[in-house]
Amino acid sequence: MKLRCASILFACALASSHAASQWPMYRGDAALTGVADSSVANKPQLLWTFKSGGIVRSSPVIANGKVFIGSDDAKVYALDFGTGTKVWEFKTDGPVQAAPLFQNNKLFIGSTEGAFFALDANTGKQLWKYGTEGKIAGSANAFTQNGKTQLLIGSYDFKLYCLDAETGKSNWTYETGNYVNGTPAIANNQTIFGGCDAIIHIISLADGTKVKEIPAGAYIAASVALADNRAYFGHYENEFLCVDLGEGKIVWHFRDRDFPFFAAAAVIKDRVIFGGNDKAIHCLNRADGKSLWTFNTRGKVESSPVIAGDKVVVGSDDGRVYTIGLNDGKERWSYDLGQPVASSPAVADEKIVIGCDDGSVNCFGVKK
Repeated sequence: MKLRCASILFACALASSHAASQWPMYRGDAALTGVADSSVANKPQLLWTFKSGGIVRSSPVIANGKVFIGSDDAKVYALDFGTGTKVWEFKTDGPVQAAPLFQNNKLFIGSTEGAFFALDANTGKQLWKYGTEGKIAGSANAFTQNGKTQLLIGSYDFKLYCLDAETGKSNWTYETGNYVNGTPAIANNQTIFGGCDAIIHIISLADGTKVKEIPAGAYIAASVALADNRAYFGHYENEFLCVDLGEGKIVWHFRDRDFPFFAAAAVIKDRVIFGGNDKAIHCLNRADGKSLWTFNTRGKVESSPVIAGDKVVVGSDDGRVYTIGLNDGKERWSYDLGQPVASSPAVADEKIVIGCDDGSVNCFGVKK
């Protein structure tokens, strides 16, 4: 009996460890909070680099021992998480700047040519393809309804699509007034997203009907982060907003200098963190939007930060990947990749994976 209990405990610990070593979608979860289960080392080292044939603005995901990412060379890559060795590649019909979504051993990803693909995550084999009439720049999100996995994906054809993950069949389509650039967030049986029509859209997942529209004042390129029925996002007219989704009103707004915000925010209980074209990372009090600290880089920040334990991980157009102290905003570590870093980091198993404009995918951690 003792041996059996020990075996069960070991299996549970192994499953828990495996589950923690995942970053299966852009921003880590369906609410797009940008918070990792894993911390990162104080002084990470470059563990491996993989070179694609084009700029890598896509953001990686990590699942089942693999890193999945797109490139402007029109390919999707699966890499071994431990070594960076290519497992497979899939050729699409155009540059791939969106992040993939890993779900049920399938990979879902869109291209700038408006095609959305479902791939077998083990082999890279195409399972189905769905065509939109515009560029797909954001990642997909997923939810379960009536026992079936459904996908949400936005397009530059002004539409949000809900597709069946198994077949690619359309369940419903919601049309907005302009481009849908970011990833739709999910909470409370609703999807919430901004668009270049300067509106926060709240849509029922059940049938794609409008629940509410909240004017934001300027077009929204970033994905929206959700927490406690509030949405956090920046827009093109140089403001970062907190919106109460229930009341449909702006709770607070932050404005520093006249530069737009394109990156998504990371949100925890007491603070919200985001970068901007003002070459800075901002940390605000989540309750009132007051600044807690600012960290200055040497280039604009379109990489979306990830909170990993007591640190913030982010890239910058100055070519560096940074870790910054969550509490004090001080630099803990940086690594110069030499070219702009617009890709957002994925963090799992105490490792950082991020793309770069030089065409590389890079993994940082502790050498063992």
